[in-house]
Amino acid sequence: MRLFIAILLSEEMKKALTDAQQAMVDRGIRGRYSPEENLHLTLAFIGDYPDAQPVLDALNMVSFRPFDLSLEGIGCFGDLWWAGLKDSLPLAAVARRVRRALAESEIPFDRKRFSPHITLIRRASKDAAGIRVAPVGMRVQRLSLMRSDRGRNGMLYTELGTVEAALQEEVQP
Repeated sequence: MRLFIAILLSEEMKKALTDAQQAMVDRGIRGRYSPEENLHLTLAFIGDYPDAQPVLDALNMVSFRPFDLSLEGIGCFGDLWWAGLKDSLPLAAVARRVRRALAESEIPFDRKRFSPHITLIRRASKDAAGIRVAPVGMRVQRLSLMRSDRGRNGMLYTELGTVEAALQEEVQP
């Protein structure tokens, strides 16, 4: 199974992201757009792993309190364009906790530096500079273990389990 841990996005946030994608389409930018149902924020990419249960067990060791995320700007890694997020100490803290829990459980994951972004398009045919994303926000109340499968029309993501936030407010880093 190809696995990753993510924050699934609110409908309002997805709408802001698909509006930005539409602005790219209107500008004539071709490429592989992320379908609305696949828009998410990856906290840790695990990749191929034979059993989801140990990953769920590790995820259940992660405690966090609800926190806010807000979209802010777009950027690129080569021909991949993404929406950025406003700096968030609680988000960085949750990502560290998730990665620490995976490491302590000896579950391999991509250890690249956490760089929060939401992929909008891969293999963009031209520059998307100047496209704007509305500064929509959402409250994060759960983390999800996701499975990724190749379908005929791209990747299909399935939520395998979640961990819910504690009831208290803002998490401290």
